[in-house]
Amino acid sequence: MCGIVGAVAQRDVAEILVEGLRRLEYRGYDSAGVAVIDGDSNLTRVRRLGKVQELADAVESSSITGGTGIAHTRWATHGEPSEVNAHPHMSGDNIALVHNGIIENHEELRELLTGRGYAFVSQTDTEVIAHLVEWELRTAATLLEAVQKTAAQLEGAYGTVVMDRRDPERVVVARSGSPLVIGLGVGENFLASDQLALLNVTRRFMFLEEGDVAEITRREVNIFDIDGQPVAREIHESNLQQDAADKGQYRHYMQKEIYEQPSALINTMEGRIGSDSVIVESIGNGATDILENVEHVQIVACGTSYNAGMVARYWFEAMAGVSCDVEIASEFRYRKFVTRPNSLLITLSQSGETADTLAALRLAKEKGYMSAMTICNVAGSSLVRESDLAFMTRAGTEIGVASTKAFTTQLVTLLMFVTALGKEKGLIDAAKEKEIVDSLHQLPTQVEKALAFDKPIEQLAEDFADKQHALFLGRGEFYPIAVEASLKLKEISYIHAEAYAAGELKHGPLALIDADMPVIVVAPTNDLLEKLKSNIEEVRARGGLLYVFADSEAGFEACEGMKIITMPRVDDIIAPIFYTVPMQLLSYHVALIKGTDVDQPRNLAKAVTVE
Repeated sequence: MCGIVGAVAQRDVAEILVEGLRRLEYRGYDSAGVAVIDGDSNLTRVRRLGKVQELADAVESSSITGGTGIAHTRWATHGEPSEVNAHPHMSGDNIALVHNGIIENHEELRELLTGRGYAFVSQTDTEVIAHLVEWELRTAATLLEAVQKTAAQLEGAYGTVVMDRRDPERVVVARSGSPLVIGLGVGENFLASDQLALLNVTRRFMFLEEGDVAEITRREVNIFDIDGQPVAREIHESNLQQDAADKGQYRHYMQKEIYEQPSALINTMEGRIGSDSVIVESIGNGATDILENVEHVQIVACGTSYNAGMVARYWFEAMAGVSCDVEIASEFRYRKFVTRPNSLLITLSQSGETADTLAALRLAKEKGYMSAMTICNVAGSSLVRESDLAFMTRAGTEIGVASTKAFTTQLVTLLMFVTALGKEKGLIDAAKEKEIVDSLHQLPTQVEKALAFDKPIEQLAEDFADKQHALFLGRGEFYPIAVEASLKLKEISYIHAEAYAAGELKHGPLALIDADMPVIVVAPTNDLLEKLKSNIEEVRARGGLLYVFADSEAGFEACEGMKIITMPRVDDIIAPIFYTVPMQLLSYHVALIKGTDVDQPRNLAKAVTVE
């Protein structure tokens, strides 16, 4: 969940490295560091506790120069946030490295290395890699060989970059379970954990595969697979926007990404729906065969993506007549399960590098799943490369830790796939398909209307200034929307928030109801509205404070203890997506009032690339 940047060039690279870290700060931000080697083999390391700006100020006031360097922004796993635990880590005066991931056998290795006379100065698992490389380099002919021998001793997930002061014109990288990308320049080369870090210096990238070790100089990139054999990796031309990491007119990335949703949804649907139908071929090669043969869908995801899968379960079963299970990836990968005949595995991930989801995909390949499809936002990510079919969300870069546009674009992508599947299964005829597609065409405009409620929701958020708890309610496919809303509020405002299917109130949650527990209800007009009204009355009768988001046809009237936020009427099929937006705005404005760090909430990071 940390960020890595590296460079081998003729020019001074310190500023390039720090700028790359700025672009990766969403991946980790409790400390940061940089190490650079100059042409005279002098190695200079600067580390700082706190955000990247602390490091940037230190670098600016120092005389750090050199053309080969590595940098890192950290999200702590082993060892508290501190300067001594910050990367790069060193072994002696020569070896410096940065590392993402977790070395599971670090305690065993630490004991081994202590016995060899190495003294550890940090609490991190990373330091064992540095000492192992130094040890192996005593007998290895090259740094590359030393890193290969070191990698063979490591258990767990890692993306690591190593440099040696005595060999100032090369770095060696190794990837196992944690993504690394190489950026190709002219007379210079770069590397990072995310191509976003390098868009200001190159557009040409190679993605390392599982087990790869690569040696990078100014003019060459030599890659070796897990067996030590030379391999070639495809070069990709990135079309990501360089200014994706700029907030522009917005106060926070989260706010920017909430407001980008209309255009993001248009991008998601472009070329995939016509005037009255879903274009099946746009899903990808092999999609037709999958649609014909699938009899069951297993969705595996984490966090916000899991909530998207929970919404889709209602769609798969109601619209396509195909049974659907949704499971948290960290649970799925560690339990014994039965693979149903002709079962399609669908993984959901914004980054495509979520460690548990990726492990679940690899496990599913061993368990006889008919096929594996990923719904993902990052082309070239591990999930995309390792799945049989990739249906890209095209949300654009999302930097705010609390996912917004990634969630709504996942829902649209899932809805398009369900529609295609329902058509194949004979449950969605041409008229019904046109109705769904018409609703999808209207969705970006409807989301614009939801965004127009920003000011009223900002005023509403003031009621939460002194609140420490909140309860969200929904029914049917709006229950997982309530779950997602509660996740957003707790992530960025630090209010303890829970979500319940409204029918469960009598089975325990009613005990929590009082004037200090605001209850937020997602209540569009649908078949369950009357049932939901009964649940609302249960809260009112116990003195609860209600905030009901409902459309004009729902028949609610504001009264003491109950505020109504009247939303436009939207088609039922897109209503879960539509009602997500006011929930995002509510969380955002409550967080502003609470004074929390909206984009980088405490203890969290964007891409969860460790267990």
